[in-house]
Amino acid sequence: MSESLSAYLDFAIDAAYAAGQSTLAHFQTNVVVERKADASPVTVADRGAERLLRERISEAYPTHAILGEEFGVGDGDSRYRWVLDPIDGTQSFIRGVPLFGVLVALEIDRVPQVGVAYFPALGEMVSAASGSGCWWNGRRAQVSSVDRLDEAAIGYSDSRMLCDRLGDGWTRLQHAARVQRGWGDCYGHCLVATGRLDVMLDPVMNPWDCAALVPILEEAGGRFTDWTGEARIDGGDAFSTNGKLHQAVLQHLRG
Repeated sequence: MSESLSAYLDFAIDAAYAAGQSTLAHFQTNVVVERKADASPVTVADRGAERLLRERISEAYPTHAILGEEFGVGDGDSRYRWVLDPIDGTQSFIRGVPLFGVLVALEIDRVPQVGVAYFPALGEMVSAASGSGCWWNGRRAQVSSVDRLDEAAIGYSDSRMLCDRLGDGWTRLQHAARVQRGWGDCYGHCLVATGRLDVMLDPVMNPWDCAALVPILEEAGGRFTDWTGEARIDGGDAFSTNGKLHQAVLQHLRG
């Protein structure tokens, strides 16, 4: 890992931690929930955490571009773009469930090179930069070695949307796997990166949901792609695996 990537990773870890701590002031407090234009929920915690992240980035890297879920695109050097999701898993957050995370990523030339996922209510930090490996609370993270679907544990974010997208294919995939659990949003993907799940499916994804997960999964030895198998963050859907199971899952998604 280059010195510059190391510095960016350290910065992203510190920023994600600060933003995550700010969300805890509103967690399990019956925070007021508003609805955005797409009917998805948002709270003062989401907006406050993204403002904090943007302020830190603008101070440290004033020429860099920013894309965030709550405040859109900020002008800057198109070669460097920070991609932010202040609370990934707002549905969990507003229900007092601790499986929400702060996602901070840095793209260089449109390739995600740094990714951090911080889960403040769990005290878990998962981070990676290209060439540095993936790290989970200070120890090296590695995907599982499971190479058969009938031994695999599959996570998912929304079973109804999966049924709508896959029909009987979702039923077949569930029956093909050993275990199915609804540990949704970015937490499920980080479970794959840390070897606790083998597959994670998401039928609806935005760039800010995906960018941080790309280096995290790849540096842990896994794969993160859209449902066509392409490594991109703007495909509209995504799934992660330990790599060994990627083609097997892809066949179900295509079939």
